[in-house]
Amino acid sequence: MTTNDEAADATGAEPAREMTPGAEAEPLERLVDTLRTARLRRRMTMASVTTRSGLGRTTVSQAFSGRSLPSAETLVALAGALGLAADTLLALRSACLRRPDTVPHAPPRLLATGSVRNTELRPPEPEPAAGSADLTFESRYRSYLRERHGHLTVVGLDLRGDAQVWWPLDAAYLSLELADRRAVRVGDGLGSGQQRTERAEVALAGRWRVLVRGLAGSGKTTLVQWLACASASGDLPEPLRELRGTVAFVLPMRTISRRGELPRPADFLAAVGCPLAEAQPDGWADRVLSSGRGLVLVDGLDEVPRAFRDRAGDWLRELTAAYGTARVVATTRPTAVPERWLQEVSFSELAVRPMTGADVSVFISRWHTAAREGAPSTEARARLDVLERELREKVRAKRDLALLTTTPLLCALVCALHRDRGGQLPHDRVEIYEAALSMLLYRRDQEREVHRPEGIALSEKESIQLLQKLAYWLTLNGQTELVATTATWLIDDALSSMAPVAEQGDAAAVLDHLVGRTGLLRAPTTDTIDFVHRTFQDFLGAKAAVEGYHLPLIVKNAHDEQWEDVVRMAVAHARPDERATLLRGIIERADRQQQHRTRLRLLALACLQHATELDATIRSEIEAGAAALIPPRSVAEAVALSQVGLVALDLLPRPSELKEDERVATVHTAQMVAGDAGLAYLAAFAGPQSEAVHEALANNWERFDAEQYVTEVLASVPGPAYVTLVDARQLAAIRSLDVNGISYLGDLTGAQLARLPQAPALREISLIANDAITDLRWVTAFPALKSLTLISCMRLRSLDGLQHTEISHLVLDNLDGKLDVGALEHLPTLHHLELATELPDRGISELPACNGLAGLWLDSIFFESADLNGLARWRKLTTLALPSEPFVEEFVEVRGLPRLTTLCVWDLNLTAGTPLAEVPPLPGITSARLTTTSRNCDLTQVARLFPGARTISLTSFTSGASVDLTPLSALPHLQRLALTDFTTITGTTHFGPDVVQISPRPRH
Repeated sequence: MTTNDEAADATGAEPAREMTPGAEAEPLERLVDTLRTARLRRRMTMASVTTRSGLGRTTVSQAFSGRSLPSAETLVALAGALGLAADTLLALRSACLRRPDTVPHAPPRLLATGSVRNTELRPPEPEPAAGSADLTFESRYRSYLRERHGHLTVVGLDLRGDAQVWWPLDAAYLSLELADRRAVRVGDGLGSGQQRTERAEVALAGRWRVLVRGLAGSGKTTLVQWLACASASGDLPEPLRELRGTVAFVLPMRTISRRGELPRPADFLAAVGCPLAEAQPDGWADRVLSSGRGLVLVDGLDEVPRAFRDRAGDWLRELTAAYGTARVVATTRPTAVPERWLQEVSFSELAVRPMTGADVSVFISRWHTAAREGAPSTEARARLDVLERELREKVRAKRDLALLTTTPLLCALVCALHRDRGGQLPHDRVEIYEAALSMLLYRRDQEREVHRPEGIALSEKESIQLLQKLAYWLTLNGQTELVATTATWLIDDALSSMAPVAEQGDAAAVLDHLVGRTGLLRAPTTDTIDFVHRTFQDFLGAKAAVEGYHLPLIVKNAHDEQWEDVVRMAVAHARPDERATLLRGIIERADRQQQHRTRLRLLALACLQHATELDATIRSEIEAGAAALIPPRSVAEAVALSQVGLVALDLLPRPSELKEDERVATVHTAQMVAGDAGLAYLAAFAGPQSEAVHEALANNWERFDAEQYVTEVLASVPGPAYVTLVDARQLAAIRSLDVNGISYLGDLTGAQLARLPQAPALREISLIANDAITDLRWVTAFPALKSLTLISCMRLRSLDGLQHTEISHLVLDNLDGKLDVGALEHLPTLHHLELATELPDRGISELPACNGLAGLWLDSIFFESADLNGLARWRKLTTLALPSEPFVEEFVEVRGLPRLTTLCVWDLNLTAGTPLAEVPPLPGITSARLTTTSRNCDLTQVARLFPGARTISLTSFTSGASVDLTPLSALPHLQRLALTDFTTITGTTHFGPDVVQISPRPRH
């Protein structure tokens, strides 16, 4: 058992300060709410918070309870564990201390024993305010950020007339959708993978170290610009209120890589060419980052060579170690860095989702609004009105066109080409780029009657030839930006074989023309040149490689993430025989090199969508090689496959040909591809399905038209459905569906639920992040209700109303600490209770729950007294789930449950020498469900603990984890051994057939 004193001793933290009775608690309530919200968003158990913070369990529980004020050291440790800014927590703590009626008093027992520091408790000295020089400079710097990053390049606006190429960020910015794969708790205390999609400002809230992955043109750089400008102006949406007052450092990796060295904080501004670099006060950047006000925005990790990328990873580790409270957001293309990159320093990962139909509609409207601003006449503006309406209808009606508008870049190109071509549009991605080049390089000046403004006139072919030279140099050197002198040298080399162009001017003049007139090049600084978007560089670089017969070089680099789009575009540019040679080289290399096999096979598969003409034998070989990766067997595989696009759906087997795990993962793939093709594939699941498949179909469907999805997918699967909803659109669509369970994320009143026609038949209701309900009297409108889950319903004050139901399963997670749970003792039908919330002054022995419980799930926050005293009162318990620490420390209480057969323990330490060795065997346990964060798992103690086990399931939450099953081979009754998310598994030969079950299921 760990006392508060011992916890403080162990961490070196100041003991928690008790609040004076009657004190105003507003700052303390906000402090507790911030901690709880962060834990909920990161889906962390209290045991995980305790482990990651390095604090004692009692210290953590008291911090979350709000009955005493945590020490500054405790809050700094919790900030690191939860990904919060320590200065935010410390500011709230200081607000508590400043109240005249909240003078903290040391607990009496601490005054008797003394503090480990042997010092009297007193408020900390306030941090010195920023000096006037710092404040003056920050004002100038914020103005610079707003001006420097406050505009977007809106593709195609300047084709006709004098429309500005740049458009104000606040008028053009479209909030992205970001997806996060989270571990979602289920009733047995374990978890399952799920994609949660939220708008950027919501998804980023509460996260202090984030890696954002997104395809080319998906809006990653725009997101960085928006964060920089919003923080500089303070104009931030409510979910990102914690960013107010931060100072952004925008660090494009393509610019920094030219220096060769990754900058120290003092050199951040100089490294990106900020003209204010020399004006910053000495030590200013260090003070900003140390205070927790720094917002480091690292853009384009994929735009530098792999070796530099690896160095950038080390640089970020050092940076976060030195400045633990600084917020960091980094961006990259999806495959440029490994999965769970920098996870060990608490980086979470988000993926940019394709634009939804509603996003595309908004983007089209904003693009045309911007175009109308520059239109030369009333007639031109009226014509743009017509074009906007027509394009909206075409995108809605034509599936192929909808697939071309999944990113802001592609959508902008479609808008520009639609206007340029009088309403006619290309049919595929390559056609879009070719048409855009024609539009930007030649037709723009011709139609605007701009002739030789610098004394130079280039044909479209000549311009492309010169631009290819630059693009290919960048590709070969793994760069996205080059020094102007290098660009001039490359142009000069090309002019030696382009006499008609050389006669018009020297290399510098031609380069100035390309930068000034093509709309494809730009000069981010006075001495650098880059392409306006990486996509054009890849497209032209691939064209140069194919025209130069450099197919072996493309094959050699096909595994490199920086070459991914180059390879795809090369397949599109190549002639049929070249295309066959290129793709055969990739699949032969995949057969030879195991370390790159999966990536190369998926890349070859993705290239098929650009192979308009291809030898049938090669196509068959590619599809056969990819068959080893299809169908997917896990959510991770489903995500990887969905990146391939529509071609993946064409290769998926019919649902009737899939095994159970493949069906669930395949549903995820189709939902992420979305669109008409995804809907058509999901509709093929018509007919009876397992509960897991049914649940997958009814989850993550917000990207589809709600009415259409219900009609074509959910209504075709017989049997009642448990549906997951995130908006009113979906709630309205399910009115005709046979539903017996609903999960709703967001505000929804009981009265609104009661109006559903399915209300009398609803057996399960889950309400998540709901601030609309304050009591449960409305549950009487649901006579069939058996299961109720309440997660983060912070305005709920009482469980009154439940006593009038026959509820059997209740989940209370992250609720208000003052929640009245008295109704629990009047629930004779309650058989399963899950508590993941702090309840005031209630230990296990005082919990007012009936003694008929068969299942009990307890989160760490419940263990304030650090013991399980009174657990034995539930003599009928057959299932118990709890964190590892109370299990190890209070095993006597667990052994006192006579009917206990199923035990779930998470966050077990399974390394050699674990404290688990102190726990005596539990022969009555027949089913053990365990999770671990250990990298190298030793199962010796597991075999000793559960000698009577018939089933054992073990899930790893650590990337690259390994386990040897040999110790479990001695268990005489073991019939099933389930392993999830382990990289290396040995010892399987000691077991009979079908005993060991591995997920994802291995491919042989």
